[in-house]
Amino acid sequence: MSDVLALMDEWGPERVVCVSDARTGMRGVLVIDNTARGMGKGGMRMSPSVTVAEVARLARVMTYKWAGVDLFFGGAKAGIAADPASPDREAVLRAFVRALSQEIPQRYVAGLDMGLSERDAAIVQDELDDRGAAVGTPHVLGGMPYDELGVTGFGVAEAADAAAQHAGTSLRGARVAVQGFGAVGHAAARRLHELGAAVVAVSTVHGALHDPDGLDVARLLALRAEAGDAAVREYGGRLLAPGAELSVPADVLVPAALQDVIDEEAAANVRAAIVVEGANLPTGRAAQRVLAERGVTVVPDFVANAGGVVAAGFAMDARYSAFRPDTGAVFAAVSAKMRDNTARVLDAARAQGTTTHEAAVALAQERVRAAMELKGRWRR
Repeated sequence: MSDVLALMDEWGPERVVCVSDARTGMRGVLVIDNTARGMGKGGMRMSPSVTVAEVARLARVMTYKWAGVDLFFGGAKAGIAADPASPDREAVLRAFVRALSQEIPQRYVAGLDMGLSERDAAIVQDELDDRGAAVGTPHVLGGMPYDELGVTGFGVAEAADAAAQHAGTSLRGARVAVQGFGAVGHAAARRLHELGAAVVAVSTVHGALHDPDGLDVARLLALRAEAGDAAVREYGGRLLAPGAELSVPADVLVPAALQDVIDEEAAANVRAAIVVEGANLPTGRAAQRVLAERGVTVVPDFVANAGGVVAAGFAMDARYSAFRPDTGAVFAAVSAKMRDNTARVLDAARAQGTTTHEAAVALAQERVRAAMELKGRWRR
């Protein structure tokens, strides 16, 4: 395990809480990165490979994401080291939130991330007997089920359209490859199709579908509803190896699966002119430099996939309300925020001669530092 002290810098994390439970075998961690702009808010994931260092990286992304969209919460993330397909899933989840009852919801409000669903958010609320303990709950419980609504993927597509317009082109008729067909990827593909793009590649763990003339997105979405990740296999046709979708001929590439999927070698083989990061941390600094040197426009993750945090902002306001958030207002706000922030970051990178990630981080840090200085937290 990484030395927790080595994870800390001038920005955070402020709090790292590791918990375990012998009866269920639960092991997990909560990282609250920076609360200068508000209480900790971020997703909770479940995966057998979860580490403290991984959750800390994601918590920092949340700090930047909230600051990037100029909404007033702080960065945080939680992770449970367990298999989400396990029959003991619910018992492990309940043990985790019980162990964090002194943190939730006073310092941290749970959201959804990899391996967890809207029902899990409902379980968090139930275990702590507090409607304010989690957001992203099902519609029937008065929540904002943003995975079900596809808010994050919708925002990714809006960011892609803004990036295309910034480059003087259009998504209409553009070829788009989407890595991942989960909560973010499928919603992004649906919105990209609505905006007139041709989705030429889609991948899951089962492989990558590729049709240079464009896939039948409506059919793929219907198959996903029935077969999940196996939709690419059920669609028919020859499957490429997972990862091949990153280098197919396309105008736009949307990595919307896992982190660290584009290294230097993969970056050198990307054939798209625009990369829109739907997943968290899909590229590292070395890959980002390679893409920049090749003239590839990259919309950073905490800009492109921030639609979910905009929706979470609405959900946070409505946690104890008898009224559901207005989904129309949420989608309008996501569209406006994604388009404005994409253009702002691309303009800043061009003016400063930096990568888009460096420009986006600088903008977020400026806002966080201002809050820290006002509260006396910044050492001059």
